[in-house]
Amino acid sequence: MSEFNPTWQQPSHPDRLQVLKGDQPFQSSARSLIALPAGALFAKITTATRAPQTTYTSVADGPDSRIELNSDLVYCNHSCQPTLVFDMTRFEVRVADDRPLAVGDELTFFYPSTEWTMVQAFQCQCGAGDQCLGMISGSRDIEPALLQGYWLNEHVGRLFGEKVQLEKNAPLGRDSQPALV
Repeated sequence: MSEFNPTWQQPSHPDRLQVLKGDQPFQSSARSLIALPAGALFAKITTATRAPQTTYTSVADGPDSRIELNSDLVYCNHSCQPTLVFDMTRFEVRVADDRPLAVGDELTFFYPSTEWTMVQAFQCQCGAGDQCLGMISGSRDIEPALLQGYWLNEHVGRLFGEKVQLEKNAPLGRDSQPALV
């Protein structure tokens, strides 16, 4: 699979972010051109269109719906210590609540905050030390304790709650784990 070719006019957010193209597929990134306090609005998501299928560039905005961003926001990579939050209920991107954003910071978000499952899992290389979750494949595959402290979109939180309830009510198998029924 090769990296995609943008169909929108670039740069899409010339006052907010700079796209850095890597020399290998999947090595591109985005850097901040502005400084903002924690929790501040970084950008509204205004150019999105419905995605007919799940792709590695699509973003879930509900349990069964996805969008293509159609902007340079697609270059925001994953991190287990994200600088941004993609709020798909409000269709906005905000600075993470735990620290301000500085000029030059890499623009990242926690992919499982929008994705219950992913079409393309990957080994995380975010460099977050002990906080790095390793293999990223969506929130469905993450232990509840590991998600503590992460901001999650409403649809992911709802699906996670349903999963926890199902596991809680599932009959136990021989090894004291919920039995598959």
